Parts: sequence; structure tokens; C-alpha cells
Amino acid sequence: MHVGLNLVYLVPGETGGMEVYARELIPRLAAIDGLRLTAFVNREAGRGERGPWHEIAHETVPVKARNRFEWVRGEQQQLPRMAAKAGVDIVHSLASTAPLRGRFVRVTTIHDLNYKLVPDAHFGLLRLGMGVLVPAAARRSQRIIAISRSTAADIERELGVAARKIDVVAQGVGHDDAVPPTPERLLRRSLDLGDRPVLLSVSAKRPHKNLIRLLEAHARLDAGERPVLVLPGYSTPHEAELVARARELGSAADVRFPSWVGQADLEGLYALAAAFVFPSLYEGFGLPVLEAMRRGLPVACSDRSSLPEVVGDAALLFDPDDVGRIEAALRRLLGDAGLRQRLKVAGPERARQFDWDATAAGTLSSYRRALDDARGRAAGR
Repeated sequence: MHVGLNLVYLVPGETGGMEVYARELIPRLAAIDGLRLTAFVNREAGRGERGPWHEIAHETVPVKARNRFEWVRGEQQQLPRMAAKAGVDIVHSLASTAPLRGRFVRVTTIHDLNYKLVPDAHFGLLRLGMGVLVPAAARRSQRIIAISRSTAADIERELGVAARKIDVVAQGVGHDDAVPPTPERLLRRSLDLGDRPVLLSVSAKRPHKNLIRLLEAHARLDAGERPVLVLPGYSTPHEAELVARARELGSAADVRFPSWVGQADLEGLYALAAAFVFPSLYEGFGLPVLEAMRRGLPVACSDRSSLPEVVGDAALLFDPDDVGRIEAALRRLLGDAGLRQRLKVAGPERARQFDWDATAAGTLSSYRRALDDARGRAAGR
């Protein structure tokens, strides 16, 4: 079985959870006997720092994906020709959109329907483009991989895709920390944390991540006992609103807005934080929550979309629309030592249930179903 991996979207260091998905899945797929892979990458990924796509056969689609028009042109016009020339049986698109032309079998992983359910998650033309490309990919693909049951239900309801066409294949979470953490004293000095407790929330600074309400809940905590809220994540136009809101609330001195941090600093933040909070209004899977849980960090998170499915009873849930409920969750998480201890034990146990090897096995099963579906149609069944 020869599978072409559509990575035209992937700009290293700028693609968030969909980059993690590719980096973790590709080596596991490459280890499967009888599965041949060819990665189709853009110029940024082809010439940038080495990734797992460099360890397999790969071809560079001659576009720069930071330019959304080039990305779409590369995926829709150039990738089909290159995939046909390479002789792939299947094109697996890893990021919700897929080439619509070409005589090959299509499998598409749809991570979420942000563009439709929380439209302010994307900005400008990207949102409009996703509104066209994602439904088209869902129609044209033989199989859809959804990364949670919640996302599968969204795809069925919002895009009209039959449930029998959707394979739920959960993402995994890493279990080895290859990068040693930045020492606590260095992080505390570089982020001006002093010796205060730290509340951590890792996410892109986008409106649907609901960081405005988190800032409001955090500001209600007693000023003398308020932990420092650290919000690492790549910058967006929404960040200016967050900074302004912290100033309005009078809590700006208690909030840090680092941009996307390196893995060593992120490991250091996980190690020194007292708790992790994730108030998102919508998540296709919610990998940041699992990443915190596997490190034994007590977690409080939203009770929306896929998050209850992912965390089970290993996190404290709250209504993300209600600032008072977020505040109550923070007070309980920070003030109840018994609860924190229970979550420190339950979190890693829950995270161990999500394994990238199982993700690869489920993905292979989806490939086989896609080929069977295509053969069945060709035979008129």
C-alpha cells in the first residue's frame, strides 16, 4: 500500500496541534510493514529544520504555505499531479482539507469544525476558504478520520456525512520527555515570576480559547494571594485585546503573555506550575489538556465539545461561559490540596490511555476501509 501524505499545510513551528499530529503519526506509520509512504511538503517544511517527513520519501510542492493562496493552489492543482506521478494508492490529508481532483483514494483527517462552530477561531480569508474546502473534502473522501467522538458527531450533523464513512481515531499523547526542562530559577527570572505560585494555560491566543473570561475569573481572586497567570501561545491579533483587558481589570502585573515557547521552557513551565486551566469553548480533541495531565499537573477545563470525553474524571470541569464558575473552579483547584493530589494521580493514568501507536493502527485500518470502499464502488456494489 503506497500512501501519499498531504503536508502542504505544514509550516514548522506555526501549525499547532496539526503539526504535532504529523510529527507523531509519521514515524509510527513508517514502522508498519507493507506500508510505503511519500510525504508531499511545502517549501518551508522541505527546506526548514528536519522533521519526520525528511526521514521518508518526500517531494516538495513548490509553494510557500504561509501564503494561503499558494497553499490552496499547491494542494488543489500541483499535489494531484505529483501524487499521480508518484503512483500513490491513497492520499491521506492530515489537516481537514484535501485535493479534490485526482484518480486516487482519499482519506482526510478532520480535526474540528472551528470555521463553522466558532468562526472567530480563524481570521479573514482563511475562514471563508475553510468553509468551502472542508465540506468539499468530506464529500470527496472515501473515509474521514475524526480525532474524537465529539468531532465525529459534529461532522455528521454539520456536514451531512454518514456515520458509516467516519472512523474515530483518537490522537495520542507522548510519554517520554526527551527535552530536559529549563531550570525553574531561570524561567522565574526570565518571566519575572518571583517566588509566586503559577497558573498555566497553553493555547493559541484566539477568541474561542476563551482567555478573556479566564482573565476576568483570575482577576477576581484575592490580590494578595493571586497566582501569576502565564499564557504561552503564538501571537494573533486577539492578543492586544487580552493585554488591554488585563489592564482594565487591574491584574496586568499578575499576567504574563509569552509567545510560543520552546520545548525546554514549556517543560519547565509544566514542572513549576501549581495547576493548569483550559477554558476553551470548542476543541476537536484538546491535546494541551492531556499534555498537562500526563505530567501530573492538576487540571481544570471547560465542559464543552471533546474535553469531557478526553479527560474523563481526571480533571475538574466548569462551564466556560460563566466567569463565576471559572472563578469557583480556580479557587477550588488552588485551595483544595486533596483534590490536587487526586488529580495528580488520575491525570497520568488517564493520559496513558491515549497512545500514538494505537493512532497509527487505527489510521491503517481506515486506509484499508478506504481501499475496500473504492473497490466496492468500482465493482458496482
